[in-house]
Amino acid sequence: MTQRWFVVDKAQNYRGTPVYQMINIIRTCTWLILTLVCAEGFAAPKGYVLGPGDTVKISVYQNPEMLIETRISEVGSITFPLLGPVEVGGLTSAQAEIRIAALLKSGGFVPRAQVNVFVMQFRSRQVSILGQVKNPGRYAIEEPSIRLTDALAIAGGIAATGAETVTVIRGGESGDQRLEIELLGLFDAPNQSKNIELGNGDTVFVPRIPVFYIYGEVQRPGAYRLERRMTVMQAVSLASGLTQRGSEKGLRIVRRNAAGASKAFGASMEDFVLQDDVIYLKESLF
Repeated sequence: MTQRWFVVDKAQNYRGTPVYQMINIIRTCTWLILTLVCAEGFAAPKGYVLGPGDTVKISVYQNPEMLIETRISEVGSITFPLLGPVEVGGLTSAQAEIRIAALLKSGGFVPRAQVNVFVMQFRSRQVSILGQVKNPGRYAIEEPSIRLTDALAIAGGIAATGAETVTVIRGGESGDQRLEIELLGLFDAPNQSKNIELGNGDTVFVPRIPVFYIYGEVQRPGAYRLERRMTVMQAVSLASGLTQRGSEKGLRIVRRNAAGASKAFGASMEDFVLQDDVIYLKESLF
């Protein structure tokens, strides 16, 4: 017994000495290195809210047996050593650290717990970006909020075949809501009000560019991109104009109605061209 108390007294006398301080520094540095090495995850962006599907790695300073990597359940909870189920859904990483530390303290397990929460995979909030973009797919929202232009940039931007209008589909209790947004007008409104924020489960669809077709007595017949409020005269100019035998007389357009049936009718150079119109220019009789 005397010998044990002697050791304790020697240890207490040891506190405050340069050697003791150096040991604490080495111990702290070792912990930080081990934390960085084993984390292999990401410090969640400030304000990012944890949710079902996210994978987190949790460590407690000087308690390696509590190091776990787990997926947040559909009800927003994880199972932590000694504590059992812990609700972390709806919390930021910092808030989750405080909650776990408080539970460890109140349970008498670790009085002064230092908890770190790293997000390994962001899965709780995702958007789908489909259609005419360079890299269509499903992407995680890693920031507290994301706008439409940010989402399109994540997908590599709009492809050359992409239209100038995109469709945003978002679910709701009363059914899906569809928003048609013109890209050219995104920055016209103050405070980017048209550059809407996307939420979990939203789908962004970029359709193919609208086209029209022109053939007959034009220099370059074929399919062309339809511009807004394009006239037949402009469409002919895109096809490099009429041939020497071409005539404006007898100009016809074949157009499909809502039911899909085609109808041909006479037109003039001032008429507007609609999507999928087929323009035919006849040969001059004289």
